[in-house]
Amino acid sequence: MDLGLIFIILIFLFSVILHEVAHGYAADAMGDPTPRLAGRLSLNPLRHLDFFGSFLLPLFLIISRAGFVFGWAKPVPINPYNFNDQKYGRLKVGVAGVSVNFLLAFLFGLPIRFLPQNILFFKNLTTFFGYIVAINLVLGIFNLFPLPPFDGSHIVNTFFPYFERKIMENPGIQIISMFLAVFFLMFIGFPYIIQPLFKLITGISILGL
Repeated sequence: MDLGLIFIILIFLFSVILHEVAHGYAADAMGDPTPRLAGRLSLNPLRHLDFFGSFLLPLFLIISRAGFVFGWAKPVPINPYNFNDQKYGRLKVGVAGVSVNFLLAFLFGLPIRFLPQNILFFKNLTTFFGYIVAINLVLGIFNLFPLPPFDGSHIVNTFFPYFERKIMENPGIQIISMFLAVFFLMFIGFPYIIQPLFKLITGISILGL
């Protein structure tokens, strides 16, 4: 297997695990012990990874050269009724996951601006860091989609609870929203949000990697 492919898969797995762990710690900090009791405050991949969302789908996108990689891990179980902040608890948990992805994108993207590209080692480092930035931007934007089961739904529903009740009446909403989110990511999110953000952070085009 190509070394670059292995590296991309590892970045993806590491990023989705940190995303879910962040949800767990946010819930635990607000008084809900459910993620801790379920063993989800761990970096052990076996506790988080979903066979289809964490392996098959990302691998298919990489091999098919789709141009981006996304997927998911097992959602961290939470009980919002345990939150000591009943008004904004779900919003905080939702924001925690995507915040980790955006933080990783920033931390690994900013150094790219200062790496000398006339030295092979730093040029390769730019490529590796670029993968980290791109994958985490995709995960962050993908999870902000405002329909369940995505984190963005918790943010929207905090301010529009009526919206949540009406949406959740549709038994197929999660399947529908998955297709809508993929469509959004491919035709709007990637070209008009992710690529500009990538260039804003790194100073280079995502296509230049």
